[in-house]
Amino acid sequence: MIHPASYDTCRCAVDRAFALFPLEINRKKVVIKPNVLRMSSAEEHIVTHPSLLRAVVEKVEEMFPAEIVVGDNPGLYSYGDNEKSFEKSGLMNAAKGYYKNFGNTTQHLSFNPEFMPEVGISKEILDADIVISLPKFKTHGLTVMTGAIKNSYGILPGAQKARLHHIAGSPERFHDVIVEVFRLRIPDLFIMDAVVGMEGNGPASPELRKIGLILAADNAVALDGVVARMMGLDPGRLRFLQKAKALGLGDFDSQMTQIDGEMQVLSDFKLPPLGGEAILGNTAVQELMKNRTLVRPQADPELCTGCGACIEHCPVSALSMDENLPVVDPEICITCFCCQEICPEKAMTLK
Repeated sequence: MIHPASYDTCRCAVDRAFALFPLEINRKKVVIKPNVLRMSSAEEHIVTHPSLLRAVVEKVEEMFPAEIVVGDNPGLYSYGDNEKSFEKSGLMNAAKGYYKNFGNTTQHLSFNPEFMPEVGISKEILDADIVISLPKFKTHGLTVMTGAIKNSYGILPGAQKARLHHIAGSPERFHDVIVEVFRLRIPDLFIMDAVVGMEGNGPASPELRKIGLILAADNAVALDGVVARMMGLDPGRLRFLQKAKALGLGDFDSQMTQIDGEMQVLSDFKLPPLGGEAILGNTAVQELMKNRTLVRPQADPELCTGCGACIEHCPVSALSMDENLPVVDPEICITCFCCQEICPEKAMTLK
């Protein structure tokens, strides 16, 4: 679906999306996941706009779900970062009381051993009957564009995202990583904020583009293929779309995609280098990601009460008690930092 919209009128587009791609929501647990990269204001257009989130939440409310949960994992290094990211962007208010910190409950799943044997996933995602993904129309220095498939990278809490960036080692392998994460729990519906998009060297570029659209689909590969073409890019040149298609997750071919609305190529849309050089060659970004992969949780003996909550909630049993103080096995830790989120005394520091 390609539907004209502003942030004041996006509810009309949301209604159309639900009509085109109907979901059986009655008495179901519904998780709504916006794209919340980091702390930023709505006016920066780095995250999904709160107007779209509110429209989707209110639409789902009308369909009598058993439960609604709104959340994402913007990255965790200090207590309250998740909440602060939602608050500053206006997404907390738009969530209408349904916000939950996805880092509080993590469950480990087997992963592609070529990268990591297992990863921690937000349990709210895994327990959902229906997952609705709200990506943002943006560029990305490593994957060229970030859309429906890339938005699922946020189901990984803590520093796992940075760790997988580092382990991948090249843009090509990182394209493979995001598809592997995406297929751990494929969302049921995608509604994309393309009212104001981002061009240039995203995902936090100051170069914004007024597009005036809401896009939607029940297949991420088809949606990202349309977004790529709108950006003036052949989707077949994007490795993550090639891999997703090869795995049978969908098709980006224009002849295989039925479009409700009108697709137009955006004139002179600014793309980052196709080879991922924008991030791969940025030493500051690379150093930041490397440093985050080396961080491990450590209990502050002045604050820790030895309650064992962190040990109980560690998804990979990387923590054990030593003289009434939890210690981490760095070889087992997957840097999800669930222990830091769950600690009632805020005794877990990251070093």
